[in-house]
Amino acid sequence: MRKLFAIENIYVLLASCVAIWLLFAGTFIGVADNGDFLRMMGSAGLNYYDALESYEDRFFGYAHAYFAYDHFFRGFYPSTQFIVVAIARFIGKLFNGSAFDVRVLGGMYAALLIAAGYLIIKYNKTKSVVTAVVLALLMLLVFSDIGYLAYFNSLFGEPVSFVFLLLTVGLGLLLTKQEEPSRRTLVLFFAAILFLVCSKTQNAPIGVGFALLGLRYAWLREDKSWRKLAIILSALTFLASIVMYAAAPKDFRHINMYQTVFFGILNQSPDVEGDLKELGLPSRLAVLAGTNYFQGDTAIKPNDPSLKAEFYDRISHMDVLLFYLKHPARLISKMEYAAENGMSIRPYYLGSFEKSEGKPSGAIAYSYSTWSEFKRHHMPNALWFIAVVYVLYFAAAVFEWLRRYDKRSRIAVELLILLGLTGIFSFLIPILGDGQADMGKHLFLFNVVFDMMLVAGVVWLVYQLVCLASLRSSRRM
Repeated sequence: MRKLFAIENIYVLLASCVAIWLLFAGTFIGVADNGDFLRMMGSAGLNYYDALESYEDRFFGYAHAYFAYDHFFRGFYPSTQFIVVAIARFIGKLFNGSAFDVRVLGGMYAALLIAAGYLIIKYNKTKSVVTAVVLALLMLLVFSDIGYLAYFNSLFGEPVSFVFLLLTVGLGLLLTKQEEPSRRTLVLFFAAILFLVCSKTQNAPIGVGFALLGLRYAWLREDKSWRKLAIILSALTFLASIVMYAAAPKDFRHINMYQTVFFGILNQSPDVEGDLKELGLPSRLAVLAGTNYFQGDTAIKPNDPSLKAEFYDRISHMDVLLFYLKHPARLISKMEYAAENGMSIRPYYLGSFEKSEGKPSGAIAYSYSTWSEFKRHHMPNALWFIAVVYVLYFAAAVFEWLRRYDKRSRIAVELLILLGLTGIFSFLIPILGDGQADMGKHLFLFNVVFDMMLVAGVVWLVYQLVCLASLRSSRRM
């Protein structure tokens, strides 16, 4: 009976209730399409339900609960999201052969989220009931927020990054707590990493860090078969990162590079022609400075054949990185812009409701939005604040690593350190890979990491206070 009322089980019950309330009961809540759905629909055999729907009704203003079934691989977008959506499509067709209900997919994401929360709470709650309760409440408040859950009822790729990052941390910590770490848990840990790394091209670089950390897990057991398995899985993770980056469709690479240079480096540049010369690009491209790839009124069309030789074939992300390294003040300025747009979990320009609800185009759902609205309105959206949080987080992590001598505890701390580093990469990659375009949405994974760091920091602080109070109490006795 006591196990039934364990903190992690109560969390599962409450998180399930919140998910059912927000995603399945009553009014449908999702996120409207901004055009990104097409990437996955073409791969996963789905299409828009109403072929005659107007542009205004299909994009930006209204969410959609139903999609039509279509042929697989009308296009191909490399992402592990395909696996999740394809499974949901198969299940959905068993119950409704005429239309795919996106809430089937939402249910899968919700189940993965709750499983991740269960693991994180169960294996990190310590002996302090107060700390365990705080952890469970924060998991419920932060990660069940509508800002995160609304994504579940959509075809965006963000939920894959979200749930599998939480699962990666949960399974990684579980491995350090098991008396004899199991091969099944190790495989699940790396599977979660692969789903995270390969969900979006911009996530590919973080796979290198997880591959290196995986080598540390090879030493959790002494037997050679365990070490061999961990090394093989680490190597596969590293290889998957490289392949994922290389497999990005050429069109996407062109879009990203255009945004990075013209809507990033050259946007509000004090010396456009000088920057072009330094990048090895012709000065005639100066007319594109500050323009977006999707504008229809650029002096030179982004898909103009002349740009292939003059721009796309002459520039790379390495050139962009070297430029920013030579001009750190310019990089800091872009980081400040990212910070200003980095505290919103959800895209507020995309509607939450179906048109049939009779709400205005672009109306947003605010049920269970305490955390996302607090971040948006009250948390400083400034680079200095992010820097302070990171300094404190890493200081606490290094302190814990130094004071612990057992291998398992140190690996657990290293996982949390890598989590912070993942946030840094997730913050910088949009700047280096997409300029200032749709910055808030591109910083989604950074938001997830930042929230995880805040939760970990608060729980750590509460635990220190509980230990201090317990120590004082024992001295009085």
